[in-house]
Amino acid sequence: MTPAELSQSLFDLVLRLIERRREAGSASADLGLTVADVTLERPRNRDHGDWASSISMKIAKALGANPREIAGELAAGLEQIPGVASVEVAGPGFINIRLEAAAAGALAKTIVDAGENYGTGSTYAGIKINLEFVSANPTGPIHMGGVRWAAVGDSLARVLKAEGADVTREYYFNDHGSQIDRFARSVLASYLGEPTPEDGYGGAYISDIANKVVELYEGDLAALPRDEQQEVFRSIGVDLMFTEIKDKLHSFGVDFDVFFHEDSLHESGAVERAIERLREQGHIFESEGAIWLRTTTFGDDRDRVIIRSSGEPAYISGDLGYYLDKRERGFDQNLVMLGADHHGYVGRLMAMTEAFGDIPGQHHEILIGQMVNLVREGEPVRMSKRAGTIVTLDDLVDAVGVDAGRYALVRSSSDSQVDIDLDQWGKRTNDNPVFYVQYAHARTRSVARNAATSGVERTAFAPELLTHDSESALLGVLQEYPRIVALAAELREPHRIARYIEELAGYYHRWYDNCRVIPLGDEPVTDLHRTRLWLNDATGQVIRNGLGLLGVSAPERM
Repeated sequence: MTPAELSQSLFDLVLRLIERRREAGSASADLGLTVADVTLERPRNRDHGDWASSISMKIAKALGANPREIAGELAAGLEQIPGVASVEVAGPGFINIRLEAAAAGALAKTIVDAGENYGTGSTYAGIKINLEFVSANPTGPIHMGGVRWAAVGDSLARVLKAEGADVTREYYFNDHGSQIDRFARSVLASYLGEPTPEDGYGGAYISDIANKVVELYEGDLAALPRDEQQEVFRSIGVDLMFTEIKDKLHSFGVDFDVFFHEDSLHESGAVERAIERLREQGHIFESEGAIWLRTTTFGDDRDRVIIRSSGEPAYISGDLGYYLDKRERGFDQNLVMLGADHHGYVGRLMAMTEAFGDIPGQHHEILIGQMVNLVREGEPVRMSKRAGTIVTLDDLVDAVGVDAGRYALVRSSSDSQVDIDLDQWGKRTNDNPVFYVQYAHARTRSVARNAATSGVERTAFAPELLTHDSESALLGVLQEYPRIVALAAELREPHRIARYIEELAGYYHRWYDNCRVIPLGDEPVTDLHRTRLWLNDATGQVIRNGLGLLGVSAPERM
């Protein structure tokens, strides 16, 4: 019996109980419950059973009854359901449910049959989501903040798609503004052998870009006036930086559906359309020769200049055009991942959303990520060999590889600062979390190969034989996977997947130590061995599915 089936059965009992109370005159209105309200939880103490529910305490007040009384009625109904071994009422009204071994063990076959679809859901079916992440300026290699968003954003996209969403991964290139001018002047200075401009960019990559521009330019650079030289280095140099960023992210397992250029907003008239839309809605005013958006109406601490008195667009003008462009492209939800230095920017973006008539947090959601530090031998790694002043994607991958790098970045909540110990993440021991999980998967595949050699095949399935405590515990954790995926999608927290599969790996290793899939010596192959192979393969499938949501490989051998 799956958790979904048990929830549905409990929900049906709740509806019948409410109807009885209504007929008796103690409940006068429909409580508006759905099956999602009837949640099941794993008891912390496994002696309390396989599942627990607090639904009695949620509905007792509306029914004018004592929670334990409600729980007792529901427990009596649950005990009649095939596959339920026993039901107890505990505390103020908790319902503790214990399943028969066969009902609990049936999950192993369910998982194997579902394969990579096990754990997927339909929470976001029919919803178009634009997920914008990384969006590093094309003025240098991606620093660790952007790398963190690459891992987290890609994993979140996978999780949302697993819950049925139509997800578009989008990269917003900031190719309009002063930072591009500083980049161009820095590359030009390198070409001319001049010192890096005071507000420019340093690092060996600037010289690399300058040399590549010289190779690619078809003409005599030296003969051009300085302003034309700078334009050459700007146009070709930025394109080279774009290409390098895309290539590095691809090698990190992160690809995008859309690369959106900020420049296009100003060239296409998107900004002007956004201003006109807001003007029609009464949120635009003019003062001191500038055009303003009245964001204080929606909780911002001050109104915002959109077009300065000089006629130059303020930075928020691009945000207006970009948000409207996304909505015009048909996205129901727009998620944007920003670094910690953008925390103060959230208020004006939410005010802008509301000014357009949309709902902050629903149509437009901002996720803030904290910084990442790399540590080696107990000391922070402070700069890149190539970038000079920052730590980059290459530094992480060179030290620990793509799998460990991605896993280390997505394993912790993105709103907390994290230190990645390169010595720990480079080890091939159980002290390295990604090795621990990948080794568990490799072990499931090794067991399967050895089982085939020993004549153990999945030709029979007798779940009632899975009675060992470690089997019950392992099945209990396997049942949790769909709920964890749904929760990770709802809370935008893919790190929950990582923590879950680490826990699952631990339960699998303990099961492996206690329960044999392959007979010893001359022992005959029995249905218990065959059924345990189903459980072994189910565990491998869930670990593989979880690693897939994190963009991490599941090795067959280690």
